[in-house]
Amino acid sequence: MSSNLHGLPDSPCIGVCSTLFDEVCKGCGRTAVEVSNWVFLSDDEKRAIWERITRDGTAMRFRNDRL
Repeated sequence: MSSNLHGLPDSPCIGVCSTLFDEVCKGCGRTAVEVSNWVFLSDDEKRAIWERITRDGTAMRFRNDRL
C-alpha cells in the first residue's frame, strides 16, 4: 500500500499533549481519540485529520509563538 502522506511528519504531535485535561490537544489539535488511535488509522483518515487541524490552525503546532 502506498502512502499519500508524503512530506508530512509521522504524527502531528509536538510533545505538548493536553488530552488528559482537554477534549482537543492544545499542542497538535487532535482529539484524544485521534491521538490514541493514530497508529491504527489509514492514510486517508490521517490526511483528513492533518487537513482539519491545518485549516483550523489554532494548535501550538501551527502558531509562530509556540515554545
